[in-house]
Amino acid sequence: MKTMSNRKKRLRDRPRFRTGLSVIPSLFTIGNMFCGYYAIAATLQENYDYAAIAIGVGTVLDTLDGRIARLTGTASQFGLELDSLADILTFGVAPAVLALNWGIASLAGVPAEFAQDVYQFGWLATFGFLICGALRLARFNVLAHKPGGSSRHFVGLPIPAAAGVIAAIVHFRQRPIELVGSAGLWCLLVALLAFLMISSVRYPSFKDLDLKKPLPRTAIVATAMLIGLIFYYSGIVLLLMATTYLASGPVARLAQIVRRMMSRDEQETPEPHPEDGM
Repeated sequence: MKTMSNRKKRLRDRPRFRTGLSVIPSLFTIGNMFCGYYAIAATLQENYDYAAIAIGVGTVLDTLDGRIARLTGTASQFGLELDSLADILTFGVAPAVLALNWGIASLAGVPAEFAQDVYQFGWLATFGFLICGALRLARFNVLAHKPGGSSRHFVGLPIPAAAGVIAAIVHFRQRPIELVGSAGLWCLLVALLAFLMISSVRYPSFKDLDLKKPLPRTAIVATAMLIGLIFYYSGIVLLLMATTYLASGPVARLAQIVRRMMSRDEQETPEPHPEDGM
């Protein structure tokens, strides 16, 4: 009788246990929001490196909340909407403010009128980054509700990756930009990131990685080595990781176009006919 009562009690407590598990992904999402808020506050205090690190930590938390929700079976529409609100803060507003203040607002030795024009161009570029990031999140939410969508690729550069490029450059250089030419290139880079977010260029999503399966030893060793490299050489390693992922989409698209053109040329090339009398 005691065994039966204990079993019934476990069955009654199972929904409550699942409800408790559903809080864990939301806690990671709230941590992501805190990173965005801290990054904005640090940027306004000219602690640009701290702001970049906060955005990087937010990227890790954003990756973990979805993974944990899928592993625990607690993924929900509420969690998806909360995650989007956190993403627009941490990967939209925070990097836009950081890019404007770090890359444009510290110009030295520039005439006031010319500096004002550069600042306005930077303001438009960073605001465009924010708008495109919001459009990117809206499109992701729409595609997430469509059945049969591919989980191997993202359509457009993910907004955490775009924010990660800005954060990685700031963390690598740390000192704000002071030259007009560098500020102009920085604005063009921000505009390029905004364009890639709303483009149809595909980027790998890594959602097919099954964390429930045991990892091979080589993967464990490689992960440990990567963590060590980030710990000791965070600036260059994070910059290489961010730029490699940024370039992976256009490079894959270019390779696809080249293969398509080569196959078309092979189809259009007429086969040689044997000459008469041979």
